[in-house]
Amino acid sequence: MSIPEFLLEVSIVVIAVVSLLTNLSVLLCFTQSAELKSLVPGIFILNLSFSNVLLTIFNMPATFLGVVNGAKPFGDSFCQAIAFAETFLTTNAMLSMAALGMDRWVAVVFPLRYSSKMRHRDAFLIVAYCWLQSLTFSLTQLLMNWGGYSHTYASCTIHLDAEEGSHLAAYATFTALFHCSSFALCLFVLCFAYLKVLKVARSHCKRIDVITVQTLLLLVDLHPSVRERCLAEQKKRRQRATKKICIFIGSFILCFSPYVITRLVELTSVFIPQYWGVAAKCLSYAKTSTDPFVYCLLRQQYRKVLVSIISQVLRKDRFSLSIHSASSTLDTADDTCIARIT
Repeated sequence: MSIPEFLLEVSIVVIAVVSLLTNLSVLLCFTQSAELKSLVPGIFILNLSFSNVLLTIFNMPATFLGVVNGAKPFGDSFCQAIAFAETFLTTNAMLSMAALGMDRWVAVVFPLRYSSKMRHRDAFLIVAYCWLQSLTFSLTQLLMNWGGYSHTYASCTIHLDAEEGSHLAAYATFTALFHCSSFALCLFVLCFAYLKVLKVARSHCKRIDVITVQTLLLLVDLHPSVRERCLAEQKKRRQRATKKICIFIGSFILCFSPYVITRLVELTSVFIPQYWGVAAKCLSYAKTSTDPFVYCLLRQQYRKVLVSIISQVLRKDRFSLSIHSASSTLDTADDTCIARIT
């Protein structure tokens, strides 16, 4: 086993473990919190988390086996099913991210009309569209027999066999349309939505900055250290929104663009080394492990629920441990009394 193969295998295992733990933590938070269930964005987050969990359970182990064995890990039928699942789940996850971006845009740009524009019924309709588009491309791929094992990516994915070269034009059109309607469309929606959100956030920051400066000018007796602290907090406030927007858009581009560009370049009959193909695949898998942090676990609402769940589990463990120690003490005392009597 070469060092690159070992690193790729370790990367897949680490990504799968982190993705499974973090996405299941998000789902656990929803089962334990009525407040999270009542939020409209929670529907999109649940859809995203379920897609990430299923992708982790089915596709990542198949890719791992493909890297380890250097060959098709399963039979043709099962490999086509894995390729079908990858197309459906990846598209659904991307569209869920776009839906979350549009939800934030409506909430920030139209705060007074958010409750009427984004209701639970509207969210379910958006999720239904995500499923419909994902299912359309997945079924087309399945019916045209364009799913199978690709040696370049060591996984069951969208693939055209060499003997089906006559379908190359249709396959290339399908692949380009698939990536345009998933990656490119979602990237456009994310950029549009979050840049609008950033524009509104900066305008709010400017208003707050004006009030802060006017207050500091009025308070002439204010200590210099307090004034410096206020100005530093003002600067942090301006940078906070920009950092969040960069994380939302940057993580999407960083994780998906290498794989999408590689798939499009592959259509021009350019040779793609297997190490690069698998590395690009792993990078797209890494998005499943970052999504829970980007959209959920770093927010105060989710952190509170997760901390309360952990506290309850630890409290139960301590309670059972104390009961066990008390029963052990009673058993020891009974044995001592019996020994004295005898």
